Amino acid sequence: MFSHLVLLAQVAGHTTAAATAHGEAATGISKIIQDFGISWPFFLAQVLNFSVVALILWKFAFKPIVATLDARQQKIASGLTYAEEMQAKLAATAQESAQLIKNAQLDAQKLVEEARRSAKEFAEKQQAEAVSRAGDTLAKAQIAIELEHKKMLDQARTEIARLVIKTTEQVLAKKLTDADRAVYNEAAARELSVL
Repeated sequence: MFSHLVLLAQVAGHTTAAATAHGEAATGISKIIQDFGISWPFFLAQVLNFSVVALILWKFAFKPIVATLDARQQKIASGLTYAEEMQAKLAATAQESAQLIKNAQLDAQKLVEEARRSAKEFAEKQQAEAVSRAGDTLAKAQIAIELEHKKMLDQARTEIARLVIKTTEQVLAKKLTDADRAVYNEAAARELSVL
């Protein structure tokens, strides 16, 4: 390897000599090289060493680091994708939950309305039954009143007839026969029935 470096140094030395032969332009470059203390064999050796170190670093350091960074980037990207999917699923689940709640509220409102309607129908039915029972009771009461009225009228007729007969007996001052009593009873009943 050193033989190659020496060969490169000799070629560089000849190149410098050729450049000095070309004139003034070469003199400016060689002056800069001399001012900065650049030696072509050392420069080429440094370039070769830098290349070898760069190649080793690239192969054993940078390449694994870049691969690790790429793997991390992929994991991060897949994690972000997963997070977006989960966020979409969460939003879908939230929307589904909201729809279920809305459906439940609608069902509850329907049940409440049905209960109200049933209660109203029940109340109306109970009220109709109560009115019917009250009408029946009123009709029975009217029939009972009419019967009681007839009974009272019959009792009053009987009592009036008895009083008429007694009064007639006292006015006439004699005892009436059964036939007379029947005639007076009949006449009193006719008069009372007209009233």
